Amino acid sequence: MAGALVERVEISRSALVRNIREFRRLIGRKRKFLAVVKANAYGHGLLEVAGVAVSEGVDWLGVNSVDEGAALRDAGIEVPILVLGYAPLAGLEEAVARDLRLTVYNRETVKRLAALAVRLRKNIRLHVKVETGTWRQGVDPKDLGAFVRDIRKRPGLVVEGLSSHFANIEDTTKHDYPRRQLEVYRSACRELEAGGPRVPLKHMSCTASTILFPEPEFNLARVGIGLYGLWPSKETYLSCLLDKKEPLSLEPVLSWKARIAQIKRVPAGAYIGYGCTYRTSRPTVLAVVPVGYFDGYDRGLSNAAHILVKGRRAPVRGRVAMDFFMADITDIPGVKLEDELTLLGADGRERIAAEDLASLAGTIGYEILARINPLIPRVIV
Repeated sequence: MAGALVERVEISRSALVRNIREFRRLIGRKRKFLAVVKANAYGHGLLEVAGVAVSEGVDWLGVNSVDEGAALRDAGIEVPILVLGYAPLAGLEEAVARDLRLTVYNRETVKRLAALAVRLRKNIRLHVKVETGTWRQGVDPKDLGAFVRDIRKRPGLVVEGLSSHFANIEDTTKHDYPRRQLEVYRSACRELEAGGPRVPLKHMSCTASTILFPEPEFNLARVGIGLYGLWPSKETYLSCLLDKKEPLSLEPVLSWKARIAQIKRVPAGAYIGYGCTYRTSRPTVLAVVPVGYFDGYDRGLSNAAHILVKGRRAPVRGRVAMDFFMADITDIPGVKLEDELTLLGADGRERIAAEDLASLAGTIGYEILARINPLIPRVIV
């Protein structure tokens, strides 16, 4: 089957294991380690990554949706799974049946879950999200006490965790705003626990804050992009150096490869691809690549990116179309039909990084990875 594929995404087991162990070393054993595998494990393959992560001893998995959590349960994953995103009311019963922990911030969700707990005779463990300044999901701190009391008075509902999320910790080396968010969270925790039982799990950490803010009250660390070998940003790496912290040794996990669909010789003065946006200045040899924006290769990479062929860089020529684009291989000898090329990853001494493509496309490395079409096979190597 592998020989019949025109493209594939390779997932390096050794790199993933290395990154997991680096974060485990940082987090320690006293705190729980939650591996975030939402969005198809940031494009790396939900089941493939989760299987390796669990075998390496991560304590929890984090997903965006009930469907992702259900897929993990279907695959035999038994560790606690936290749904970080919105669980629709119609999906709550399945979430409970699959023993998924839910992030809650709406009273209607709580009411529906309370009815399910009684009907199904199950304890349902919830994580209440606190709004600290991202203004996305979350309960306003002034309403938190009443919200949690409402949960606790309902049979079968258990407040297992209290969570929040930083807004810009990876976007700056000045962390005044994250520290303000941290203080809002701490204050909310203090006020809540002063008037009631202690909440077992407290978590606000993403990859950047796990590295920069190892706060003692956080006893569960949510690690996302770092698992996959990317720093959240240049600012996070620089902040790590400025704080005199030893940078983690992270290794990119994903490579994206394809095969050449045609080798085409075109004359000088030929227009390449849709829109006639590139004109050859010399007789040119093109590799026709059977990958396009349907696959997740951004149209913004037209006439800008490079691919790797035989360990050398070949520039993309013309527009990236839905299913194809072309690259100039004139100066790379010996290239044949169906030779392998690398869109993302390393070949010899050369590497195309997600951050490189992100810079060209005007986005971030997260998006480059997460948008790789899930229909493309993920292969553990």
